[in-house]
Amino acid sequence: MNETDNRELIAALDEIEKEKEISKDIILEAIENSLLAACKDHFGKSDNINVIVDRYSGEVKVYAVKTIVEEVTDDTLEVSLDEIADIYPDKAVGDTIEVVVTPKNFGRIAAQKAKQVVVQKIREEERKVIYNQYYEKERDIITGIVQRVSRGNISVDLGKIDTVLTESEQVKTEHFRPTERIKLYVVEVKDTAKGPRITVSRTHPEFVKRLFEYEVAEVQDGTVEIKSIAREAGSRTKMAVYSYNPDVDPVGACVGVNGIRVNAIVDELRGEKIDIINWSDDPATLIENALSPAKVISVEVDEEEKSANVVVPDFQLSLAIGKEGQNARLAARLTGYKIDIKSEEVADI
Repeated sequence: MNETDNRELIAALDEIEKEKEISKDIILEAIENSLLAACKDHFGKSDNINVIVDRYSGEVKVYAVKTIVEEVTDDTLEVSLDEIADIYPDKAVGDTIEVVVTPKNFGRIAAQKAKQVVVQKIREEERKVIYNQYYEKERDIITGIVQRVSRGNISVDLGKIDTVLTESEQVKTEHFRPTERIKLYVVEVKDTAKGPRITVSRTHPEFVKRLFEYEVAEVQDGTVEIKSIAREAGSRTKMAVYSYNPDVDPVGACVGVNGIRVNAIVDELRGEKIDIINWSDDPATLIENALSPAKVISVEVDEEEKSANVVVPDFQLSLAIGKEGQNARLAARLTGYKIDIKSEEVADI
């Protein structure tokens, strides 16, 4: 490269660093490594060769590390003491020095390599920047715009990258149209050869948890903790909450005045029902709460077997079990206990 090319390269890299937030040093190091590999074609090896690109002028120089000897047997690795005595008066036999060995045609090679490396490195670094940005969103909520629906899958524009909300991660009762904004839970972000791959969901239980964290200040600041959550997406979610401040009602905080907080989340979930209950360290109390809205007469817990026998009033049995067993099923998942529900009449027999 000539002086003009050198200056243009540095100016271009300064612009790239400013606009794309890609370090100039990273690109220059990649250029140096690429040129070092090219040196093998000229010198036959590069073990003792260094390539330096000046960070300010862009000038490229090739240096060979050579050992000072009395008599040279390999001029690629050695230099005689007599040859360098005037330049390096303090050096002795056995010392090493760096000698400029830049080939005459190296400017042309450097220009070609630099162009290739800059293009490739920009792609790599842009991909890395995008990956890091979205990796920070893993297990969090992200908003995108629906592009199209194809074969049950929804293509979503997230801004700098696209993703696909697969049919298996969609709520069956939800339907989205192109240009519609959509909130998604980021399950995983992977760095692949083709760029970052983002797995998203609207069925994940953590999606509901995150929505409450954004909507409820007491959950966000840690005053109220969501201890457990069980969900059948599109139908019902049960959530157990606990307050670390005795003056703060955890259920009330999540519901909000006139239900404003929970209703905002129900709207986002397109009408999915949400039961919010008080968490308890006592398994029997927790199970009783989890079977809400049904009333419970008694709970017998076997902590070793992680099972519980529950008795409810006769008229509450169908409510406790729920439609197609949903209430009991969600309560079991919420508490981690296998729950056997009997009516008072059957229990007395």
